Amino acid sequence: MSSADKLHPMTKAAARRIWLAAQRLDTQDPFGEGPQAVARAVEHLGYVQIDTINVIERCHHHILWNRIPEYRRADLRQAQSIEKSVFEYWTHALSYVPAKDLRFFIPAMNRHRREGHKWLSSVKPADLRKVLKLIRRDGPLTIRDIEDDVLVDKEHLWASRKPSKRALQLAFYTGVLTISERNGMLKTYELMSRHFGWDKPPKGASPREVTAYLLARALRAQGVVSIDSICHLDAPSKSAVRRLVEAAVRRGELVPIALEGAGKQEHWAQPAMTEIASTEAHEMVHILSPFDPLIIQRKRTHLFFDYEHRFEAYVPKHKRQFGYFALPVLVGDAIVAALDLKTDRKQRKLLVQSWSWVGGGARGARKESRRRIEEELHRFERFQLAE
Repeated sequence: MSSADKLHPMTKAAARRIWLAAQRLDTQDPFGEGPQAVARAVEHLGYVQIDTINVIERCHHHILWNRIPEYRRADLRQAQSIEKSVFEYWTHALSYVPAKDLRFFIPAMNRHRREGHKWLSSVKPADLRKVLKLIRRDGPLTIRDIEDDVLVDKEHLWASRKPSKRALQLAFYTGVLTISERNGMLKTYELMSRHFGWDKPPKGASPREVTAYLLARALRAQGVVSIDSICHLDAPSKSAVRRLVEAAVRRGELVPIALEGAGKQEHWAQPAMTEIASTEAHEMVHILSPFDPLIIQRKRTHLFFDYEHRFEAYVPKHKRQFGYFALPVLVGDAIVAALDLKTDRKQRKLLVQSWSWVGGGARGARKESRRRIEEELHRFERFQLAE
C-alpha cells in the first residue's frame, strides 16, 4: 500500500470538529456583517437552500443568521438585487449561489434549453413567447402582474394553475430569465442579461471544470467528504467526481479517511484538515434549520452526530416524534435537542411547542444545556420578530 493509499483513522468527534469548522459554526462572527457578509457566506458555503415553509423564518434567512450574528433580511435583498453578488439557481434544491460561480451552472441551463425540463414539459411555446415579450417590453415582472391567463388544472400539488408561471419557471431554468428580487416567496423575473448588464453571457464551464467545482465546494464547506456528500442528489456526477478524487489522492492532495462507524463508505480530506481534528471542541449554541447544510444530508448527519433528524411537516400528527417543524439544537459539537418552534407574528412571540432531548449525553448536563439554549432562544425570537 502506498502512502497515498494509507487510511488515516478518524473518530466521529474529530470529523465533527472539522465539519463544524468548515461550516463556520465554531466561530462567533466568521463573515462580518451587511450584504458583503451575505456574499462571503454564500461563497464559502457554496449554496444556501431556499424553502417555502414559514412556520418560523424561512430557511435561507435562518441559515445565514446562524453564521452572521447581525444578519438582516435586507442584507440578502441587497446582495441579490442591488449588488448582484448572489443569484438563484438549482443545486440539490433551489438555492442562493455565488454570482461569481455562475459559469458552472451555464451547462445545466444550456441542457435545459436543448432538452427542456422534466417538470415543465407541458409549457407551450406560445406561453413562453408571451412572458418573454412582456418582460422585454415592460421590464421585470411577477406572476401577479399577469392577469389574463386561462387557468388550467394543476399537474401536482405545488404547481400553478397559471400557464405563465410554468413558462417563467422554464425560462428561469434555461437561463434566459433570472430572479432579480424576492419579496417573501414572490419572485420578480428579469432577463438575465439585463439584470447582470452583460453584452454577452460568460462562457460556460467545461464538464471537467464543473466536476472540479463540485469537489472544491464540498471540501471547503464539509472538510471531510464522501462521494455521496460531494454529489448530494446528483448521481450522474459520481463517476467523474470519483476519478477526480482518486487523482487527487495519487498527488497527495487528499488523504483517505477511515471514519469511525462509516463501514465501507469512503471518505477523504485535505491533509491540513487533519490538524483541525486535534483542536478543542467549541461551546457555541446554534438552533439550526432542518435545511441547514449541516442537517440536509440526513445520512451524513446521522453518521457524524449520531442524530437521525426527522422532517415531520408531512407526517400525520399522531406519528410525529419531534413535531411539525423540529429544529436541531447544536451545543458545542453535539446535537442535544430538537425543538418544535412556531413564530406567532400577531402576538409577537416565539412558541416552543415541544422540546425533545436527543443524544446519549449525561442527563446531569441538561440543566446547563437548557439554560444556554434558552438564552439562544431569546436571540432567535428577536431575529424572528425583527423588521
